[in-house]
Amino acid sequence: MRLCLFLLEEDNLIGFYDDQVVYPIDQAAQSYYDATGFELDLPDITDPLELLPPNGVFRESAKLLWEWIQSLEPEAKADISLQTDEVDLLIPITLPSKILLLAGNYAEHITEQGGLAAERDETFPYVFMKPSSTLNTHLAPVLIPLVSPDHVDWECELGVVIGEVCKGVSEEEALDYVAGYTVVNDITDRKYRPNPGRKTRERDKHFDWLHGKWHDTFLPVGPCILSAEDVDPQNLQISLRVNGETKQDSSTSKMVFPVASIISFISQFITLEPGDLIATGTPSGVGNATGTYLKSGDEVEAEIEGIGVLISPIIHESEWLEAIESEE
Repeated sequence: MRLCLFLLEEDNLIGFYDDQVVYPIDQAAQSYYDATGFELDLPDITDPLELLPPNGVFRESAKLLWEWIQSLEPEAKADISLQTDEVDLLIPITLPSKILLLAGNYAEHITEQGGLAAERDETFPYVFMKPSSTLNTHLAPVLIPLVSPDHVDWECELGVVIGEVCKGVSEEEALDYVAGYTVVNDITDRKYRPNPGRKTRERDKHFDWLHGKWHDTFLPVGPCILSAEDVDPQNLQISLRVNGETKQDSSTSKMVFPVASIISFISQFITLEPGDLIATGTPSGVGNATGTYLKSGDEVEAEIEGIGVLISPIIHESEWLEAIESEE
């Protein structure tokens, strides 16, 4: 079961996501009642976590409704669906209190950039954060920043959405706290150097690396969230295309630290809360490995098996500002 948040006219709604169409849950529930005479326990819902494991109050009703939709004939499905191009898909979770990301979690990604990959028992997950201003939706433009336009790169990643308060959990129980999975593109400015003529300080190299993660629009997420039930997060194909050309093509099985290990590690020192988002690192195939970077007019498609395709058009910030001014 996949869920999405979307904007229709001025209404924020929740729907079942099915690639080319969405099924508004309120409309589908009414149709279910009309067809069966049974009223599902699905009041006005604004948070997808209420429909997802591990503790979604309306989880069973949502599952029953989705199964009923799947049983319908094509014409009946069409009557209760909207084409995805008729709506504006939003980030599929409400604003997370924390956005945590992993660096260097695929050995091939480390080595393609000249690094030395360590074995899991020799190190620990490297975790950093992005501000909420980096969050971006499916089909919304990623802005090439005015301050540093020449080295903007892509990173397709499996996103993990936490569904229950999680603190000090073991690796064996960690996946029990997951609500679902989504697609994340951790856009990165590889060579942003604030004040390049500055006096070098000891920590500059570390912070220069982080500065390139923090530009506005640099974290597209979506187009939906896949329920964690019956999903093996370590057996999903992950790929990314730029203008139709495949750049990344791998599997989540190649993570150095699997999802359960990541959650367990973070939860030892951070309380994870419902809606928190963890991006689990990117495989090989990033542009920086070959000196290839995004430019205005490009289109990036980040895809993970079973979840969907997250599309991001690329536009220079100056062009975007001009377009905004012309509309005013």
